[in-house]
Amino acid sequence: MSAPKTGRKLPRLIVLLIGACAFLFPFYYMVVGSLQPEPSSDPSALLPNPAGLTLGNYTAINDRVPLLSALANSGIFTGGVIAGTVVFGLLAGYALAQMRFKGRGLVFGTVLLVQLVPFQLLMIPLYVMIVRTYGLADTYLGIILPFAVNSTAVFVFRQFFLQLPRELFESARIDGAGELTIMLRIAVPLCKPALLTTVLLTFIGPWNEFLWPFLVTKDPDMQPLAVALANYISNVAGRAANPFGAILAGACVLAGPAVALYLAFQRRFVSTDLGSGVKG
Repeated sequence: MSAPKTGRKLPRLIVLLIGACAFLFPFYYMVVGSLQPEPSSDPSALLPNPAGLTLGNYTAINDRVPLLSALANSGIFTGGVIAGTVVFGLLAGYALAQMRFKGRGLVFGTVLLVQLVPFQLLMIPLYVMIVRTYGLADTYLGIILPFAVNSTAVFVFRQFFLQLPRELFESARIDGAGELTIMLRIAVPLCKPALLTTVLLTFIGPWNEFLWPFLVTKDPDMQPLAVALANYISNVAGRAANPFGAILAGACVLAGPAVALYLAFQRRFVSTDLGSGVKG
């Protein structure tokens, strides 16, 4: 690399490095604070002595909040939402992209309009329907149902299927394959990038969701981790020896799976191979 090019890129790299440090600092502070035995506002606490770090805060919050069971509840909630999002997103996205039927444009426009409606506006009627009408309070189904269909996933799959060569689908129809068979055997194997994108985009929402699970779950054994941590902050943290350390420890446990998922799949998040389905 020549010196002029390096000189032009250096300011950009410095700006990117500063931005990365500013973005990562809250995560660093959260991890360091969760390992400190006592709360400290001293700037020197940002570079603590490794010998003074402890896992006592994790033990303290685990004694008050069943972390494993709360994590399992969060996993079931998130897994159910992802399953519903992928299934309904695939079906609706494929139909809107590859099938011809009257009113298709109107249906897609309605899907886009749904994204403009805040979930808070629907919360009261959803609560009445889920809890009072169907009696699904303190159940996984009651937590999952309002999030099982995601209009963003429908949009992502539709746009991906529109990019696939129509010859693939037309040749399968000529051979007598039904639409469901075409979708499962042709469209789905080619949509791995869209599938991964949908899973990553969907994961963070239900994993961090607090308000809806808080409304429909009163049994502590059914509450996901975000709700359990909020209850700890409200009811127990004030009497704890190091409440801030315990809260930060719980936040690390909550953030850990999401960070690990994004780090594991960050390279494939934007990858695509649309041309692999057609041989020239």
